[in-house]
Amino acid sequence: MKKLRITGVPEHFNFPWKNVVARQPFLENGIELIWIDESRGSGQMNKALRENETDLAIVLTESFLQDFEAGNPSKLIGFHVLSPLIWGIHISGKSKVTNLHDLHSYDFLISRPGSGSNLMGYVLAQREGWPENQLNFKIVSNLQGALKEMENGKAEMFLWEKYTTKPYVDSGDMKRIGEIPSPWPCFGIIATSKAIQEYATLIYDLRDLVYQESKRLQSSPETTKSIAENYQLEQEDVESWLGQTKWATNSEINLEVLKNSINRMLELGILKKNLNPQDFLSLGGL
Repeated sequence: MKKLRITGVPEHFNFPWKNVVARQPFLENGIELIWIDESRGSGQMNKALRENETDLAIVLTESFLQDFEAGNPSKLIGFHVLSPLIWGIHISGKSKVTNLHDLHSYDFLISRPGSGSNLMGYVLAQREGWPENQLNFKIVSNLQGALKEMENGKAEMFLWEKYTTKPYVDSGDMKRIGEIPSPWPCFGIIATSKAIQEYATLIYDLRDLVYQESKRLQSSPETTKSIAENYQLEQEDVESWLGQTKWATNSEINLEVLKNSINRMLELGILKKNLNPQDFLSLGGL
C-alpha cells in the first residue's frame, strides 16, 4: 500500500481536506491518504515539500511563491481558498497597549522565516508607514509558542488567523489591536514534482474531490455546526468566518488575479523578480 502524504495547518480552512482523507477514496488503487497536521505554518510546509517529507501541502500563496523563487521545485496545482486571509494583529493580553498607534517599536513574533506571520508583517508595515529596516522578528514556532512568549507582557505583535486565535482573545491571553487581510487568494495546493510524476492523474483527481467537498460544504446547513465541533469554535464565529471565506470549487485560475498578486509581492519586497505563472503552475488536463 502506497501512502500519499498531505500536510496542512490544523485549522478550519482544511475541513474539506480532512473529510476527503477520512473517506480514503483511493484504497482500491492501493493508495492510502495520510493527513499531517503542521502547526508551524507555511514556512515549515515549504521545507517539508523541499525535503520530501510530504507530497502535497496547503500553503499560503505568498509563502510558496517566495520559496519557489528561492528554488523550491514544487508546483501550484490549484487554489484551496480564493478569499483573502484575515489576519488578526495580536499582542499580549497583559500589555497596556490598546491600538497600533501606541506602539513604539515594531517587533513581531513569527512561526518561522518565510511563513505568513513573517511576510504579512511587511504588508502591515507598508500600510502603517513603518520603516522596513525597523522591523524585528522573533521565531516562536507556532501559536502555542506565541502564547508562551506573550506571558512576559511585551507588546510584540503576532499575526495569525483571527478566528483561530479568538478563544485566546476571549480568555484575555491575547489582545487583538487590529486586522489586516492578505492582498491575494490565501491558500494554494502545492505538490512536489516527484509526487506529480509518481501519482500522475490521481493527484488531480484528489484535488477535484476536495473541490467537490468544498462546494458541498458551502451549501450545506450542517457546515457551521460541524466546523464548530471539530475545531472547538463558537458557531457564531464560524458563521462569520464562512461569510468571509470562499473555498475554491474548481481548478480554474484567474491569471490576471495571479499576476496582480505577484506584482503586489514585488512592491512589498516579498519577491525579488517577476515570476512567470507557467513556471510554477501544473493544473493537469487544462
